[in-house]
Amino acid sequence: MLKLDALKASAEPRTLVVTGKEGHKLEVKDVLVGEVWLGSGQSNMAMTVQSSNHFDAEKAAANYPLIRHYQESSTHSATPATEGKGAWSACTPDNVGRFSAILYFFGREIHQEVGVPVGLINTSVGGTPIESWVSAEAQSSNPETKANFDAKMKDYLAFDEKKAPELFQKQMATWKAAVAKAKANGTPFVTPAPRDPLAMRKLKGGPAGLFNGKVVNLVPYTLRGMLWYQGEGNAGNPGLYHKQLSQLVTSWRTLWKDEVPFAWVQLPNYTSPGEGWPRVRESMMKTLELPKTGMAITIDLGDAKDIHPKNKQDVGKRLSFWALGTVYGKNVLAISGPLPAGSSISGNAITVSFKHTNGGLKSMQGGALTGFQIAGEDKQWKTAEAKIVGETVVVSSAEVAQPAAVRYAWKDWPEYSLANGAGLPASPFRTDDWPVAVAAAPKGKK
Repeated sequence: MLKLDALKASAEPRTLVVTGKEGHKLEVKDVLVGEVWLGSGQSNMAMTVQSSNHFDAEKAAANYPLIRHYQESSTHSATPATEGKGAWSACTPDNVGRFSAILYFFGREIHQEVGVPVGLINTSVGGTPIESWVSAEAQSSNPETKANFDAKMKDYLAFDEKKAPELFQKQMATWKAAVAKAKANGTPFVTPAPRDPLAMRKLKGGPAGLFNGKVVNLVPYTLRGMLWYQGEGNAGNPGLYHKQLSQLVTSWRTLWKDEVPFAWVQLPNYTSPGEGWPRVRESMMKTLELPKTGMAITIDLGDAKDIHPKNKQDVGKRLSFWALGTVYGKNVLAISGPLPAGSSISGNAITVSFKHTNGGLKSMQGGALTGFQIAGEDKQWKTAEAKIVGETVVVSSAEVAQPAAVRYAWKDWPEYSLANGAGLPASPFRTDDWPVAVAAAPKGKK
């Protein structure tokens, strides 16, 4: 291993020459010095530029030789693996289609604004839960996550590969019947088809398997920051996600022995039964309590029927606002959309205050605020009237004389309306901690 002193960023490729004993030389050509960001998560981080909006235009404009993309191609591992596999690609019209879309659109903003080469490391796997990406030690450090880790590991070790094809056929039959029934009733059906359990086993391995196989081997490569897009795979058990995401951030920072800046994408709007998606969003917002963290709010960028929304350009741009404003100290309109900063009850109204108002709160549609609900101690939610007063929103309803709590955009596919002066949307939130329901998975599907 070679550790160099800090080098100045260079716009011209260099050659790295290593001279050993007896005159042996190793030359590594076309080396750039610049900013390196790591991106990880499940399919929305893995989703490519060629699968995103306006690919023809993006391809034609993708002449950025100083942007490089590294595809980590190692698989999962039962134990920490120090060696990995992968390859760098320069950004050209011919190559960009295979880049992680979010990493590319993020990296392009950094490159254009900071003016240095940008390297993007993509280590992501579709359909994976957060348990796959967190170290076993971190997951075992908390009683709740340890119980979850142990149960997942038990299931993994007990998996019967011979019975898997029959189980998969039953799951597909159940899913197809549900699709046919919904079509006959004229109702939407957006539950994705079940995945082949054998194929998924090969992709993600057991708990901590991807941490061991696709993260550990990247250390100690120097990073400017880390980006994360995941959560869909944990919407069925959202109660642990706050602890799990915190463990992910801290375990990766421990691995790199550095408090690396870390940001994630809050789940967008999408049609999914129950309150799993709102609760994962809430967990993501709560994890901002960790230092040097950020979040791109994307409640307006989803697709009701597609868990893989194609507008990855704005997602990457919102992540870049946070990075440019915090990591690089640049002047940006806002590093985040509005986040709740407290609430108070007075008479028949609840006043919610916000941070990141940047130029003042406003309605995204220009009319009355929508998406707010209010309830008394009876927990009966009523559509609420909401008015902007300075950097606060005052919420009330004629049907609730003694309010106890407010919720905003608290649905899988919610109404939303609140933004800051920069036009960035507010995060969904609730002021209560009342129990919420999570929809059960369709019969025959996990």
